[in-house]
Amino acid sequence: MTPTLFKIILVLVFLVVLYNLGQALYFMMTDKGRSGRTVWPLTRRIAVSLLLIALILLGIWMGWLHPHGVGG
Repeated sequence: MTPTLFKIILVLVFLVVLYNLGQALYFMMTDKGRSGRTVWPLTRRIAVSLLLIALILLGIWMGWLHPHGVGG
């Protein structure tokens, strides 16, 4: 796997996180608390966020990502 492909995968996973967050917001606003549909997108968001963190750690460990400090 190339570092560029890995970064594209990271961006796609992040977009899935944002999609689930938006879906939960939509259900929360339309259902007005009468349904449990808001919980599932939030649960998926947490799971995908954990996957994203694991992928970032893997990328750092494999040398595909190089963290830097502020102003670095």
